[in-house]
Amino acid sequence: MQRSEVNSYLKEAMVFFKAHGFSLPPFACWSPEHWATLGAAGDYMRQRGLGWDVTDLGSGKFEQIGLVLFTLRNGLIGDPSKMFAEKIMMVRKDQRTPFHFHFQKTEDIINRGGGHLVIELYNSDPQEKFASTDVVVRCDGRERTVSPGGSVILEPGESITLVPGLYHSFFATHSHTMVGEVSSVNDDTKDNRFYEPLPRFTHIDENQRPLFLLCSDYKTYLP
Repeated sequence: MQRSEVNSYLKEAMVFFKAHGFSLPPFACWSPEHWATLGAAGDYMRQRGLGWDVTDLGSGKFEQIGLVLFTLRNGLIGDPSKMFAEKIMMVRKDQRTPFHFHFQKTEDIINRGGGHLVIELYNSDPQEKFASTDVVVRCDGRERTVSPGGSVILEPGESITLVPGLYHSFFATHSHTMVGEVSSVNDDTKDNRFYEPLPRFTHIDENQRPLFLLCSDYKTYLP
């Protein structure tokens, strides 16, 4: 992706979240120059990957495969001082996040408003392939059973709990959708298993200066 594209998607996401009544924290608008002044004071935030993420998962087709998200809070695996995480996401209409599962993370995915969110599901087998067994999940506490590869559709306000080892893929229908995630600690460097191997973070062609830093930018841009 080009940095100019990333900047454009960030601007769009900020307008989208505001239109849906979701207020981002002040650090969502910090410039790269401001981040650079924080020094050790910002280490806590950087180490936990707080902030923006724009990814096409290496597809080169962001409109079809990708995601814009903002990590509001997060801990570190093994650190008992904070054992939870929260994200807010903008899922574009018909934009897919490919099948993946997490080795450790349990998460609630919540449709916070917009269109419908379709979540397709498979159990994983011991070889980390798709299992041929029915999938049992809880949606707002209610147990639901779907066939392998079947889907659950979340209308605004509804949620689903996804446990470790459960393959899931999701996309929005009808319109762009605001999606929340509340989970145990999130570690995007080690805890994701994509069914088809994909890079979690996107290579960016620096054709423009960053509007805001992505969480994957911190090591490059900050001392």
